[in-house]
Amino acid sequence: MRVLLFMITLSTLIFGKDISTSEVLKNLNNPEWIFVDTRDTNEYNGWNLSNLEKNGHIKGATDFSYAWLDEEYLNSKNEAILKERVSEKGIVKGKNVVLYGVDKTQIGKVENYLKQNGLDEVYTYNLTENKDYTQIPFETYEGYEMLVPPSWLKEKLEKKEVKVYEASWGSIKDAAVYVANHIPGAPHINTDSIEPPPEWMINTDENLIKFAAEIGISKDDAIVFYGDDVMASYRLATIFKYLGVKDVRVLNGGLAAWKKAGYKTDMGVVKATPIKDFGSKTPINKNLIVDESGAKEVLENKDKTLVDIRSYNERIGKESGYSYMHRKGRIPGSVWGKSGSKSTTLEDYRNIDNTMRNGYEIISMWNGLGISEEKDLTFFCGSGWRAAEVLFYSEVMGMKNNALYSNGWMGWSADPQNPIEIGEEK
Repeated sequence: MRVLLFMITLSTLIFGKDISTSEVLKNLNNPEWIFVDTRDTNEYNGWNLSNLEKNGHIKGATDFSYAWLDEEYLNSKNEAILKERVSEKGIVKGKNVVLYGVDKTQIGKVENYLKQNGLDEVYTYNLTENKDYTQIPFETYEGYEMLVPPSWLKEKLEKKEVKVYEASWGSIKDAAVYVANHIPGAPHINTDSIEPPPEWMINTDENLIKFAAEIGISKDDAIVFYGDDVMASYRLATIFKYLGVKDVRVLNGGLAAWKKAGYKTDMGVVKATPIKDFGSKTPINKNLIVDESGAKEVLENKDKTLVDIRSYNERIGKESGYSYMHRKGRIPGSVWGKSGSKSTTLEDYRNIDNTMRNGYEIISMWNGLGISEEKDLTFFCGSGWRAAEVLFYSEVMGMKNNALYSNGWMGWSADPQNPIEIGEEK
């Protein structure tokens, strides 16, 4: 790996054959050709960060961001994931691979990686050098603005147009990362506030609304959540969307993305400024989160699917995933949606820099597991963190009627009357 990183760092790049816009258009729907976006992941999603006339990605293109090849990401585990993803994306020997982007060095970085891994038919296409690229059809995720890049957040904070909050488990005295470096102006939120111990199941509506006012959030606000552990930010974002806050977003890639962009962080503690009233006595978006009875209704509805976002070992009952949760197994009738290797990870849904994996791959993964994106999907996990992140991604992709069974396996398994299944599925 060190040899690979050394070569990339010195930019000893072997640039491939440039192709024209007419060649792109000619082969866009040819299954023997694959188009790969090498830009920042946020640009693929829909953000226009390069002052182009079109935003989003070439219709049908997959992604391989040049940033994934930075040394900070390429540990042995991530390199294995990356190689697996290259194959899953269809970037394989025998295909004509077109790498496109806005920077020759960035494109070349990805090209070098692919060639060193055995691919030879690699072409390049530079959007800024081909002014007629506007003839090519582009597409974005319908909800791409929910997942924001660091540059957007920085600009909005400078204009005081959003409020930003850091989310993590534990009180301030436990939040060493937050105290050492947080986004300027961001108060810390302890996730225990929305799911109190010892059960860590979702708080009451009344307490959630009271908490929102205590930390200065009203239903009319625009808020952005981030975290060192990005999963916590999606958990909080889903709660505040449920309460009905007008504009709820998440920083794609979390604190690491902010720091990688070169933006400053502050030390110490920012205290939230309470407000008198959230603006509603009850949650406005009640359908976003369901309780146990709601989960059972999903199981009885052929147009809905209860999707299990847990590790395989949790699914088959080999482990509960939590030291304080002793009952093991799965909810009968639910469908496994994958997650990651353990209860604290979600690598099946993320890129190696903890940004959202592209929607084509998520849907392909679902379809392979028997999950149809045409149905209304209700996600659950152990206690709501992983499932909340996947729910948020589904909304980024434009799905409208999905929901979260927030208490998940923790709530279901707490009732000895609820049926469970254990073992391999047939």
